[in-house]
Amino acid sequence: MRILRDYLTLLFLTIYFSANAQTHVIKGKVTDATTGQPVDGAAIRLKSTGRGTTTNADGFFSLSAPAGAVLQVSSVGYAAVEVPVAEGLMEIRLTPSVSEVAQVVMVGSRRPRVSTESSTPVDVINIGSVASTTAKPDMTSQLNMSVPSFNYNKQSGGDGADAIDLATLRGLGPDQTLVLINGKRRHQTAFVALFGTRGRGNSGTDLNAIPTAAIDRVEILRDGASAQYGSDAIAGVINIILKRDVGKFTASAGWSGYYDHQFNALHAIQPSQYVTGKWVDGQTGTVGLHYGIPLGKNGGFLDMSGNLMIQGKTFRQVRDTNVWTNPKALTINTGRRANGDGSVTSGGVMLNSEVPLGPSKKSTFYAFGGYNYKYSNVYAYSRNFSGSPGRFPTDANGDLIYVPGIMRLVDPSAPVDTNPNTITSANDVYFNPQEGVHITDGSLAVGVRGTFPGGMDWDFSNNTGGNNFHYHGIKTFNASLGAAGANRNTFNDGGFYLLQNTTNADFSKTYAHVASGLTFSFGAEYRYEQYSIYKGEEASYTSYAAGKAAGSQGFPGFQPADVVKANRSNIAGYAEAELDVTKKWLLDGAVRLENYNDFGFVNTYKLSSRYKITPTFNVRGSVSTGFRAPSLQQIYFSNTETNVQAGSISVVKICPNDNPITEAAGIPKLKQEKSFNASLGFSWKAMPGLTFTVDGYVVKIMNRVVLTGEFDTSIHAIAAALNALGVNDAQFFANAVNTTNFGLDVVADYTLRLNRRENIKVLFAGNVNHLNIDKINIPAALAIDYNHEQTFFSDREQDFVKASAPPEKLDLNLEYNCNKFSVGTHLTYFGKIVLLGYGYSNQSGTFPPTVSLDKDPNTNVLEQFNYNGKLVTDLYLGYRFTKHINANIGVDNLFNVHPDLGAVPGAHYSGYDGETGGPWDAVQMGFDGLRMFGKVGFSF
Repeated sequence: MRILRDYLTLLFLTIYFSANAQTHVIKGKVTDATTGQPVDGAAIRLKSTGRGTTTNADGFFSLSAPAGAVLQVSSVGYAAVEVPVAEGLMEIRLTPSVSEVAQVVMVGSRRPRVSTESSTPVDVINIGSVASTTAKPDMTSQLNMSVPSFNYNKQSGGDGADAIDLATLRGLGPDQTLVLINGKRRHQTAFVALFGTRGRGNSGTDLNAIPTAAIDRVEILRDGASAQYGSDAIAGVINIILKRDVGKFTASAGWSGYYDHQFNALHAIQPSQYVTGKWVDGQTGTVGLHYGIPLGKNGGFLDMSGNLMIQGKTFRQVRDTNVWTNPKALTINTGRRANGDGSVTSGGVMLNSEVPLGPSKKSTFYAFGGYNYKYSNVYAYSRNFSGSPGRFPTDANGDLIYVPGIMRLVDPSAPVDTNPNTITSANDVYFNPQEGVHITDGSLAVGVRGTFPGGMDWDFSNNTGGNNFHYHGIKTFNASLGAAGANRNTFNDGGFYLLQNTTNADFSKTYAHVASGLTFSFGAEYRYEQYSIYKGEEASYTSYAAGKAAGSQGFPGFQPADVVKANRSNIAGYAEAELDVTKKWLLDGAVRLENYNDFGFVNTYKLSSRYKITPTFNVRGSVSTGFRAPSLQQIYFSNTETNVQAGSISVVKICPNDNPITEAAGIPKLKQEKSFNASLGFSWKAMPGLTFTVDGYVVKIMNRVVLTGEFDTSIHAIAAALNALGVNDAQFFANAVNTTNFGLDVVADYTLRLNRRENIKVLFAGNVNHLNIDKINIPAALAIDYNHEQTFFSDREQDFVKASAPPEKLDLNLEYNCNKFSVGTHLTYFGKIVLLGYGYSNQSGTFPPTVSLDKDPNTNVLEQFNYNGKLVTDLYLGYRFTKHINANIGVDNLFNVHPDLGAVPGAHYSGYDGETGGPWDAVQMGFDGLRMFGKVGFSF
């Protein structure tokens, strides 16, 4: 990206002219004051700049520091200390503290505080430690097993959603959580979730575009914070803190693979009916690298990190197809013969740098940013000639043109039959279009911060980020090209791009003598956003013959009518006061004003407080209002798709908010979502090494943006507009839903030190969550009758929103450490969720969805899928061979637990009627089964 290249050039020029000499390197060792054992992973930071490093397995560290500097030394489970720099080997002893989660956090407060003494709940995750003990290769899935109210559902068969893992907090939408890097706003992905996905109609941030090798820790504020940070922070804030290590090289490498001895498609009784892989599939290789170098003589640094991941496909089907005698069987999955996770190749780099300006070090230049490339390849739904001959290339006589390497036979031993009159399900021909998604992501933040005379801190910064999402059709056909299209199998489908630029000016001053301390902060922000859709090549969307599937099957190309280039800007100001009324009572208040050039003015506030009832027991709570501006993706996304059913062709258009069809349907201009948040909880240091935190919450959201169902010409208000554009059905983005979330987060952390060599760690994290649909806001033009009201936002879609998070998610981590050896287990319980199918018995558009019983076809029942609660067990072993090398091996989902089948008991002939087209919907626990892994780490 040209913008990124220019910013990186500026960064390196600034570093070059600022770094004029080397700093003095100090060395030291950190030990446990009670046992004498070295403390591994202790944070060593310069008080003046915050730059630092961590200790190795033997407690040693080295750090560049100027003379007279002061070190801040901290580690989980120990009281932090400040130590002046000294000559020779520094001996630093840490005293065990009463809290294993008492870590200093930067998010949720303008003044750094210990997490258990903040006025709102904050989780601090050492992503490196989490990553080493699990087969999960990416940050999103790793956080999913570490944070109680963090949720995501791995998608399959959801177009671009297979390439982007959108996560949520507290069961809300993926775009209702704000993501920061080093405290600066991160841009979202250009993607908006559409078909077969959680968070339908929403966008979000791709956490996996940030190399995990670059991350020091992840802070997750589980509380509304729009008054502090602006739009999107309804559910909370994820702040990713980058490493600041110097003179330390770390590397990691890992492998993982699934061994599903129950549902691997190779186990199917008729495997030729499906696309299959290997007995151990989804094999994944990862590499991570990190190195930091000192810059200048005043404590500057440059940290460089990179990650590479290559992940293969998985293929899952039900083995037995005899539904008449086996209640666990399903029929042959002709709709999705290549069911499973797609393949992903991803690589990226991240830089983080600071350079104090001048020997006084009263101001510091900083910059961080990176680039990530991802390619995802997924199989779309299957095309079967016996059911949809209009999706296949045919000659002038209507005979099938068989294309080897793309088309397959359900019976490979039979000769190829090209006569449309004799091809049946027994000798069928099928193909599975592939969708190739190329995603590029770049960002760069630069700024200068310092302190004015008088003690006021200031920070000026600019942060630019962009995300490009480009679709390609692979091994597919535009059937309307006829015989000429038989060998035209790849298409440029076009895509979309999002650019965000944020400029901030922040000021803060602490008045130590006001009460027990007052920190007053204020600032301003200007943000510019640009969103564009670019068209695909002509053959990716054009129909050349009636009655044939047009465009690139799998994902049709964007048409000229979809092309858009839109932008908007907003300006904001905020003020926040954080007052220690007494040594026991903390009071924090914030207010924020924002004005958007497209929908206008909003204001939000927040009030939070913490009171220390005893030295070890704190009560905390907050109330706040929040908002989320409708994204440019929701306002301007447009796509036209051609469907062929029973030989007839239909055109479905997702209409942007300014489309004439949208206006005719009475859909208002999109406006901001508004929220009210309240929380109440406590933190309790029950005994040395044992800490509890409990926080209850309620979040009410008005005017949530969702994607409606498909409306046709039976809606008189839009019939003329549909006919004028040659469109049969239309969908819309609308402020359609009001919801209320109730929940409770519980965290218990205990470390038992048995002796100098042994300890036991126990961490329990649980979330209980319930979402109500309070109101559905249906325009009068669409509220004709019950069926049309259901089309707007059906019971099925409502259940889909409610299932964004399981009603209970409970995690228990147990670990035993003895000298160089460790063994542990993760136990995760995912609560029951309920979803509805499409309904085979009433596909004419009536509701609710029903299916007929296998043994009584005249009896219809509600097509409800009950995914009962499941417990997943992970096991791992670790060993440190030397102070430089460690390794971990283990198994995720040791007992190969799967979700219940997505089918109604007694109606298995009607299976595969969920979002993915496979045996299961995309649920939190996943469906790939047992996963083995091995990882090795190096540190020098």
